Amino acid sequence: MDIALRPVHDSDLPVFFRQTNDPESVRMAAFTPEDPADRDRFEAKWAHIRSSPEIVARTVLVDGDVVGSASVFGEAGEREVTYWIDRAYWGKGIATAALRLLLAEVTDRPLYARVAADNAGSLRVLRTCGFEVTGTARAYAPGRGEETDELVLALEDRPVPPLS
Repeated sequence: MDIALRPVHDSDLPVFFRQTNDPESVRMAAFTPEDPADRDRFEAKWAHIRSSPEIVARTVLVDGDVVGSASVFGEAGEREVTYWIDRAYWGKGIATAALRLLLAEVTDRPLYARVAADNAGSLRVLRTCGFEVTGTARAYAPGRGEETDELVLALEDRPVPPLS
């Protein structure tokens, strides 16, 4: 598999919209928009993401096919990573490879991430890339319609561990 990142193109947005409306993916991500099917809000969000100089947004490609997105956003010292991979590609190392590529491009540290505490796959991706759990929170998760435990992770100023 050839995994790569590139800037987001207009043609990626319908794929992202479909991906972020998969019920199982929404439940796993938990902290999603209140109504992922609201196309106008989706378009406005991506217009902001793509026009903001503080946000690094990339499309994740596998063998040239769009399979998700990965981004870094936020103010210096508080920047967070986020990613979304199509459920058909879960468990294949794609999120880990994509996040490694993003971390090589965005060298700001520290970086933070948040994940639903029961999202073992995403937690594994983050830990493999050198993030460590630094705290917990509990908040309303629209993707689940209920209060959900969340882990806060940080990647400090040190190299990302090599793949084993």
